[in-house]
Amino acid sequence: MRLGMVGLGKMGGNMVQRLARGGHQVVVHDRDPDVTARIGASERAEPAGSLDEVVARLEAPRVIWVMVPAGGATEQVLQDLAARVQPGDVLIDGGNSNFHDTQRRAADLANRGVRLVDAGTSGGVWGLENGYCLMVGGDVDAVAICEPAFLTLAPEDGYAHVGSSGAGHFTKMVHNGIEYGLLQAYAEGFEILHASGMGLDLRRIADLWNHGSVVRSWLLELLERAYATEGQELERIRGWVADSGEGRWTVETALDLDVPAPVITLSLLARFRSRQEESYGAQVIAALRNQFGGHAVKESTPEGEPPR
Repeated sequence: MRLGMVGLGKMGGNMVQRLARGGHQVVVHDRDPDVTARIGASERAEPAGSLDEVVARLEAPRVIWVMVPAGGATEQVLQDLAARVQPGDVLIDGGNSNFHDTQRRAADLANRGVRLVDAGTSGGVWGLENGYCLMVGGDVDAVAICEPAFLTLAPEDGYAHVGSSGAGHFTKMVHNGIEYGLLQAYAEGFEILHASGMGLDLRRIADLWNHGSVVRSWLLELLERAYATEGQELERIRGWVADSGEGRWTVETALDLDVPAPVITLSLLARFRSRQEESYGAQVIAALRNQFGGHAVKESTPEGEPPR
């Protein structure tokens, strides 16, 4: 199929490549013209210098995937596109938008005849190689139009239409809440191992537990990789861990629904704790987030120097 991609960062740019490899033709645009030119030089990708040009190069019903940061940036791009596209066209929000915002935007766009599909997207920087897990919400007919792209981006059985508008982002929100808890559990366990004084080889243990253990996972594979890259002491990485919103929204939603979620809640609070004082467990989480999502790390600096 032929579609547009607006936002060519570490996720959007890789998604264009995977779509192109799958035989799709992608009209690409980023606010940075150099990025647009670079990604647009890829096979089966066409650079567009503006949103007007993206719209002009697509035939109805147009499909335009928006892959920009959640919040104001997504709001602005969707509004700018809504003013340019035609009734029947489909906009896809593949970012980590709050599902309440998605439901509001879908209703607003529907009044103009434009359909919004929300695609919760997981896979991080490894998605190009392994595929992206896609949790999709929206109108059945609109999702069907976009499905060829979804099937190309996802690994086998890695795509599902999970419900109406907002359901994709809601599912991704809970997914990321669970991720918070998993990361915290691994961090605490490896901090205990690290503090034991037994001279344990943590890289070897991370690898060991992936062979028959009940706690084996892809995250442990990435932790073993992080130890191989950074060394057991993770000296380069400060134990400062960001939260991008989904964990907070998961906790808020759990409170709204009267659902107890102590593990996810405490893992969120642990991230706040990481910003007050250095913590080896927080270093483990920061290293893991860098490995699976390409998230930036704050590097440690010699005593007396400001953190980088």
